[in-house]
Amino acid sequence: MRIFNNYQPLLIAKHVKTFFKGRLYIRGRGAYLYAKGMLVMPEQADARHRATVQEINRVIGQLNTPQTAA
Repeated sequence: MRIFNNYQPLLIAKHVKTFFKGRLYIRGRGAYLYAKGMLVMPEQADARHRATVQEINRVIGQLNTPQTAA
C-alpha cells in the first residue's frame, strides 16, 4: 500500500499506471483500490471519493494517449 501525504493527481496517476494493481491511501481523501491500471469506483462512494476517482482516471487516460510533436 502506498501512502500519499498530498493530493497530486499526476503523481498518483503515474503510480497507478506503473504498478497496475494494488491499494493506495491519500491523506484527507481516504483509501482507494486500483486494478488494470485504473482506480476502481467503490459501490458506496461519497461525492469527494467519486470526484477523485474520476479525476485520476482522466489523467491516466491522458498519459495513455500519445502526444503529437508540433
